[in-house]
Amino acid sequence: MGAIGVLVAHCVVSCFLQMVALSSEQFTVTGLQKPVLGTLGGSVELSCQLSPPQQAQHMEIRWFRNRYTEPVYLYRNGKDLLGETTSKYVERTELLKDAIEEGKVTLRIFKLTAEDDGSYHCVFKVGEFYEEHITEVKVTATSSDIYIRMQPPNIRGVMLECHSGGWFPQPHMEWRDNKGSVIPATSKAHSQDENKLFNMSITLLIEASSHRSVTCYFQNLLTHQEESISIFLSGELFSWKCIWIMILTTIGFMLIVFFMTYCVQQHLVHDMDNKEKRFWCCFRADQNHRANCSVPVSDQHFELDTLWLEDISVILCVLIVFIIKIISFIYSRLEEVPNGSFFNGSNQRNIPETTIQSYECRQQAHVEEML
Repeated sequence: MGAIGVLVAHCVVSCFLQMVALSSEQFTVTGLQKPVLGTLGGSVELSCQLSPPQQAQHMEIRWFRNRYTEPVYLYRNGKDLLGETTSKYVERTELLKDAIEEGKVTLRIFKLTAEDDGSYHCVFKVGEFYEEHITEVKVTATSSDIYIRMQPPNIRGVMLECHSGGWFPQPHMEWRDNKGSVIPATSKAHSQDENKLFNMSITLLIEASSHRSVTCYFQNLLTHQEESISIFLSGELFSWKCIWIMILTTIGFMLIVFFMTYCVQQHLVHDMDNKEKRFWCCFRADQNHRANCSVPVSDQHFELDTLWLEDISVILCVLIVFIIKIISFIYSRLEEVPNGSFFNGSNQRNIPETTIQSYECRQQAHVEEML
């Protein structure tokens, strides 16, 4: 009986071990199907579980991203192997094993950065057999630091530049009028800083006959969170058009006066030529009676008129040249655009926080001083 009992016990143990081995090699890994959203600087929890549920303390559990040999977290033979974990995740990850007897573990990642955005592989391994589940992490960052920069008015209109930094992923940006309708932007630009955060810039040219109240609008496409800033442009910013009309009117008047003066001068010169011709005719017709031919060679009034017209012509020419110089100066001042007007990651400017109203007043004073 003793031998039979030992044989039965051996068979039972063998069958049990075979069942354990068979069950260990027949499992799948399940987890979250939707992407996990996490805010910049916050934390996320990524869970995965064996199916059917079973004890997983004797298994190797590995979390990694792009490379299997660079684990985000590694658990093997009941121990956390922090020494084999990628350095940038050593102090920012934790494996929650409260339900490991049921085959469920959770990876917690702290202090999220933009580089943490992407796919994470959860692998359960027994011997040479393994299964995995992939979870997608979406890191988001929204910034309320938005400001509008207004360039001095030029001959085309007023250029507005809207800047905002610290977004992730790249946000949607646009201009809108006071009715909420989208206004086509003049240009758009973006860059990424050393933390992979997006710095955005969008410009809009406002003409005198177009929109006076506009809104710069940003939206995070993942969280649908919106940020915006509005500005109202006073009609006095477009007064330079009146100045140009006055300048052109003055130039036109001066040209008319100059043309009329030139015509009078040519008429007097023509009369003088006729007098000289009559004099020479008389002189050649009869040299003996030259004394009786009393045609004056020179007219004193004619000389005074000619001198007066020449002086007026010189004065008009000087005035025209002076006006052209003034126009060229004003044009160059209106046309010039300050350097560094567009925002990017390498030349970001720190602009003091002021209200749009005070900023508009400063710009208006600058324009008046320029003109």
